[in-house]
This record gives sequence, C-alpha cells and structure tokens, in this order.
Amino acid sequence: MSAFVNQIQNRNFLAPVGFKFDLAKFPKASFFSNSARIPEIVLGTIIQPGYLKDIDIPGEKLQYGDFSLRFLVDENLENYMSIHNWLTGLGFPETPQQFTNKTTDEDGQRDMNEQFSDGSLRILNSNFQTMAIVKFSDLFPTSITSLEFDSTETDINYFTAEASFKYTVYNIVKPDHRTPLWTLIKFRRCGSEMLSLTLIIYMMNR
Repeated sequence: MSAFVNQIQNRNFLAPVGFKFDLAKFPKASFFSNSARIPEIVLGTIIQPGYLKDIDIPGEKLQYGDFSLRFLVDENLENYMSIHNWLTGLGFPETPQQFTNKTTDEDGQRDMNEQFSDGSLRILNSNFQTMAIVKFSDLFPTSITSLEFDSTETDINYFTAEASFKYTVYNIVKPDHRTPLWTLIKFRRCGSEMLSLTLIIYMMNR
C-alpha cells in the first residue's frame, strides 16, 4: 500500500465560525445561530477485577450530551416562540388540550411523533460550503433562556436566546444526507498484551 494513502488530503483546519442549523419541524423559522456544538459522547466502562489492579474495559452503552443552540431572536419572535410553544405543548401548564394540540398532525390525527423533530447542523468548510451534516434524530426542547428588556441600555444589543435539546442519537454524514464520513480504524497488536490504536479520519469534501 502506498504511503500516500495515509496522507491527509485537505490540510485546511476546521474553523469554529462555519455552521448553520435547520429544524425540520419549523422550516419557516430562521435560526441565525451564533453558537452551537456537537455534543460529547461518553462510553460507559466495566471494572474487571484483577489480582494487582482492577482493569477498565469498554461498556455497552453510550451517553450523549445535550445539544445546545444559541441564536439571534428575530423581530417577530418567530424563532423564539416556535421553541417556547413547543415547550408549553409538551409540558401543558394550563390544560391537557395543549398536549393534545401538540401531538395532532396537520390532518387532525393524533400522532405522538409530533412531539419530536429532526434537526441538522451543517458544518461549513473554509469556502463556506457544506462539508458535513450532523443529523439529530427525535429532538425535543428541555429549556429556553429568558429575554431581558432594559430601557437603560445606551447601545442596542440584539437579543440572543439559548435552547437546550434532548434527542435519540446523532450521526455525522456527508452533504448528501446519507453517506457517513469515511472513518478508518486500524488495530495493530504490539507484543503480546499491548494494543495500539490508529484512527484515521478522512473528511471528504466531494
């Protein structure tokens, strides 16, 4: 195998300012995001008792961190109220009819999947073209921050709000929404007990 196969083809570094968020449930609401993050993933471990030292071995379940999104609030509060009304529909603080309305589709049929929505965080390259998409499944909001009005402010600072979401799982795919980013994992045994891991990730811009 040629040594050039293992070379990184794109030597541009990923910038933190290139991203865009879309929420399938509210396609007309524009989320002008100024902060978002790919949540952390934590693998649980199992303790294997040993004579001299207990040994950690990989567990069987992953824990996904919450997805947080900070966005500029539009003048008509359209994006803010979309999350606000979603929350009140799930929590129905006034009447159970709020939850009924939230879980009723456009055809008037009850559908419990209406509680959730898929979302896409588009990651942009140095040319501000989509090079990867983080696809979240079954998002639902758990909180949204307040909006504090203050007439003593001398400079106009436009409102930003932050929403937190739970979800089932997320996957990172290419711009076609289907093909996973190419990930190659090689294991090489060194001696009888040592195991080294080489992780090579190719982010293809095609």
